[in-house]
Amino acid sequence: MVTDGAVTARVLVAADKFKGSLTAVQVAERVTAGLRRVVPDVRVETLPVADGGDGTVAAAVAAGFERREVRVTGPLGDPVTAAYAVRGTTAVVEMAEASGLQHLPDGVFAPLTATTYGSGELLLAAVDAGARTIVFGVGGSATTDGGAGMLAALGARFLDADGKPVGPGGGGLAELAEADLSGLDPRFTGIDLVLASDVDNPLTGPKGAPEVYGRQKGATEADIATLDAALAHYASLLGPSEASLPGAGAAGGIGYGALVALGARFRPGIEVMLDVLGFAPALDRATFVITGEGSLDAQTLHGKAPAGVAAAARAAGLPVVAVCGRLALAPEALEGAGIRRAYALLDLEPDPAVCMAEAGPLLERAAESIARDFLV
Repeated sequence: MVTDGAVTARVLVAADKFKGSLTAVQVAERVTAGLRRVVPDVRVETLPVADGGDGTVAAAVAAGFERREVRVTGPLGDPVTAAYAVRGTTAVVEMAEASGLQHLPDGVFAPLTATTYGSGELLLAAVDAGARTIVFGVGGSATTDGGAGMLAALGARFLDADGKPVGPGGGGLAELAEADLSGLDPRFTGIDLVLASDVDNPLTGPKGAPEVYGRQKGATEADIATLDAALAHYASLLGPSEASLPGAGAAGGIGYGALVALGARFRPGIEVMLDVLGFAPALDRATFVITGEGSLDAQTLHGKAPAGVAAAARAAGLPVVAVCGRLALAPEALEGAGIRRAYALLDLEPDPAVCMAEAGPLLERAAESIARDFLV
């Protein structure tokens, strides 16, 4: 029982990042510091987690993977430095490292022309490093090109009616006349490519990539219509049936490219990452679990990291609490997700700007409250 105090309590801190404030590693460090301020000898194991989006490589590195860096093509065509993680013959590749919104200058978007070419280069780097299994985390993209850029980097050719390569990005696919996949790197036929995502949208339509995610990448209503039509045309040449598969619309449709041309298999990102990070054995060692992310809201319940952690912990019969910056779930929703209580930083500091700036110290205070409420 947790209530036996520090003698028997073994706390597992398995939280995602607080986006814009703290990395998942920093969240774990701050929670640990707060717990130990109240119960100095409490046993704490930290396992920063991610759901396939940005922060996935960092979580893998924290779990013992080796971080490697490579220069690749950014979403605007300029060189960027991107990282991936490798351990043995398993690699963790995060598309946002190469093609993410973080590579765009402030206020600059390129919804029609941003390319995933660098994500293909990042996959190639992982294969060159000897990876036989690649966990491909997709999310946080600046792109809506259906993975065409990624496939071009791997040897595919996308040509217009004159036999010339179409322009970069989803907009260029409107001119697509021929999709030639014969030049794809043959090594990918022997790679187990796992598409890890927290979204299961199709490629096009009312729930497709342009309509649901285009606006956050700077797309106007006209751009969204253009992109949706261009991606539908692209899919008509590569494989219409795969366009409706879960995950096809992930990260601007890069999921579709991986599914239709690289033989990828889709799995919810948090499930994949918990497997890769060694969550099950860590859970076996724990008696109490703390999870969390920046905002606990309705999206949390649909495949985000805290929901995955809580579900696994509940199945193991362990109590779970959560930390967050903002709490937008009712107590019954938390309970339904397997979370006993949530500790929100905005309850300690109601000014959002101050709360984000002081997230670290506030999180330590929240952890002190958890220790007093559950560990003593």
